[in-house]
Parts: sequence; C-alpha cells; structure tokens
Amino acid sequence: MSKESIAKAKITFEQFLESVAVDNKQFVEDLHDYLLGKGCKVAFEEKKSGYLASYKAGKPPKALLNFVFRKNGMIARIYGECVGSYPDFLNSLPAEMVEHISKSGICKRLVHNTCSPKCSGYDFMIADEHYQKCRYNCFEFLMTDVSKPSIKTFVENELRERTAV
Repeated sequence: MSKESIAKAKITFEQFLESVAVDNKQFVEDLHDYLLGKGCKVAFEEKKSGYLASYKAGKPPKALLNFVFRKNGMIARIYGECVGSYPDFLNSLPAEMVEHISKSGICKRLVHNTCSPKCSGYDFMIADEHYQKCRYNCFEFLMTDVSKPSIKTFVENELRERTAV
C-alpha cells in the first residue's frame, strides 16, 4: 500500500459522523464526548465496509469500543475484558442483545484450545446461562432504540472496571 493511500485512510470525527444515520448521530456524539472526557484515545479509518471508529482505554491503551458499519446498520463492538465484574448489568440486558450474544461464535481457545494462544475470549454468565464466546463478535450490537442505552451503560461499566485496576 502506498503512503498516499494510507494517508487517505485516516479521517476526522466530523467525516465519520457524516456517515452515521440521523437516528444514531446524537448517541454517537454523546458517547464520543464521554469517552474522550474519560481519557480514551480514538482513531478513525476508512475500511471496505465503511468508516471505523476505534476507542482505546488504559495504559497501555487497549480496544474498548468500535463503531463499524454493516449492511443492516451501525454496530457497536464492545471489548468486555472485565465482563465478569458486572453480572447485575449483564442480567439486565434487553432480550435482543442477549439473543445476539447467544448466536455469536464460541471462543475456540476456551472451548477447544484451538485458537491463537494470544487470543482470549469471554467466559461469563447471564442468568443461568454459561457463555464462552469469541471476543471479536460476542458483544457486537446493532444500534437500535432498545440497545443504545444498554450499549452506553456497558461501555461505562467496562471503562470503570478497567480504570479501577
């Protein structure tokens, strides 16, 4: 890839926001401001499927949240490294979000020990259900009026736990 095409891949928040559907703009702006206010780092890139916003937290910075575009709409991908620390929140998730978690792929490292040794999935409970899921699609939620409040609370919980350590 040439230096020119790499330079073109970087975009601004304003450019990213232009591509966000009207019904998600305020939510994305508010969460963006919240995360920057909490010291998160952000990068915006252009990918084949559209723009990507990537928020990182901690020292060293690790992925916390991505906004990505799919055919069916905008997705929030949360990296729930501390997911075991807020079970009450998980138990309060709307049914559509729990259904997505249930349908997401298993963590091959946790279940069969066949994925990369560097990869670590999530091992957690929701109600009486035990989940061992891949970190890359487990907490990937379509942004809807039902999911947005829970996405924000999920990010707040995760950020709080990461910064408490």
